[in-house]
Amino acid sequence: MTEAMRWFGPADTVTLAEIRQAGATGVYSALHDIPAGEVWPAAAIAERKAAIEAAGLAWVAVESVPVSEAIKTRTGDLGRHLANYRTTLAHLGAAGIRTVVYNFMPVIDWVRTDLKYRLPDGAEALRYVPAQFAAFDLFALERRGAAEDWDAATQRAARAYWDALDDAGRAAFTRQTLDLFPGVRLGLTTADFKAMLARYEGIGPERLREHLRLFLAEVVPAAEATGVRLAIHPDDPPFPVLGLPRIVSTEADLRAIAAMAEAPANGFCFCTGSLGARRDNDLAGMVRRLGPRIHAVHLRSVQHEADGAFFEAGHLEGTVDMPAVVGALLEEQAARRRAGRADARLSFRPDHGHKLIDDFKRAEPTCPGYPITGRLRGLAELRGLQRGLAAAGIGS
Repeated sequence: MTEAMRWFGPADTVTLAEIRQAGATGVYSALHDIPAGEVWPAAAIAERKAAIEAAGLAWVAVESVPVSEAIKTRTGDLGRHLANYRTTLAHLGAAGIRTVVYNFMPVIDWVRTDLKYRLPDGAEALRYVPAQFAAFDLFALERRGAAEDWDAATQRAARAYWDALDDAGRAAFTRQTLDLFPGVRLGLTTADFKAMLARYEGIGPERLREHLRLFLAEVVPAAEATGVRLAIHPDDPPFPVLGLPRIVSTEADLRAIAAMAEAPANGFCFCTGSLGARRDNDLAGMVRRLGPRIHAVHLRSVQHEADGAFFEAGHLEGTVDMPAVVGALLEEQAARRRAGRADARLSFRPDHGHKLIDDFKRAEPTCPGYPITGRLRGLAELRGLQRGLAAAGIGS
């Protein structure tokens, strides 16, 4: 598979030169400075592509063209945002960029409660602890109806966690959680966030699925016309949070999305970390059964703990059976070659990574989970795994 890393653009604390030295040949990148719902100008796309190629790399996937809240809720500037999305896809296709990742998670992106969980070897990982997130929900956000979503034991643990923090600790935890949701620091207050949640009152899973179906009906033809493949990213974590519906969490969810638009342009970003946070997801089996619709791949593992907690493990460690998943992806790639598909070669990136070694001496990564050394280690391990599987005849 084509080896890539995520690059957040010119302001990223990790440079393109470092990504190339890690052995990657491509990047997943996006124009993060353009607000959701606005057009990506052709000139800005060309400038970003030229910078990537000047560093000896390829822009193998856009991650992401964000779907605005107006589109997800079918309110406000819906019509203009849809038109702008189609125009952006046309500009990307004209620039020769064929894969676009997006997500349909309401309000929030991925969720973690500890950004510096110390591992036995001294490295730091991202971690999700339900009791800590419940503390944010119940006592910082004070969301109406929150008590109905957490069992009594979790609420007791949340209270103990919250009471152990002083005022400064509570403020820091609240600020971290608010900043982390969108993956960028927007300076949201709890009042801002509650207003965003209020837009989803009355929108349950079935209604959100219908909104996704309508979105696909409105943009998949544009993607097909310009040669772009859309790849929806799974929910992270893959279960409801803050009373919001999650509809991209299981194999049944992915099958339902595939049926919304039969065109090959309607596909998936297969993230083993997001999907692996549910114990009941059979990741290798999902690749075998849904493989033709996989257009982009994120590889990482999680380690499940008690009471629903998990932390991000090493790429070849934890709960995810990475050899089985990568083997299934290589077999899918081989099947595409035999079928003569133009998109026979998949691309992947090592998703997230531990903070280790020289990462502690560098500026904080642009986004939590994206230090260079930890991802370099993950990329090297995944490269070795691929070669070992290929030597055993898997994917040949």
